[in-house]
Amino acid sequence: MGIEFVSYDGAYPNLCSGTLVLKIDGKEVTFPNYCMSSGGSVWFDEDWGEHIEDGPWTLSDIPAEYAHLKAEIEDVINDNVSEGCCGGCI
Repeated sequence: MGIEFVSYDGAYPNLCSGTLVLKIDGKEVTFPNYCMSSGGSVWFDEDWGEHIEDGPWTLSDIPAEYAHLKAEIEDVINDNVSEGCCGGCI
């Protein structure tokens, strides 16, 4: 079972809203938009200063036929897509 990273076009201000494309067993697979969730977070201090912490990606939406590969796919994503939490959703 081979999984290869092809592309991800998520960018500031919504890193998680990109289109993920992987090659799985030689077949190019385009995942649904918003399929990734950041492990990062955004918080404000007592002076309302914004703090953004990056974190690893997890898959929140995966085609059923690839669900059994979720852990391996997440490893490939995290090896190829910079950890992030841009704060775009606040």
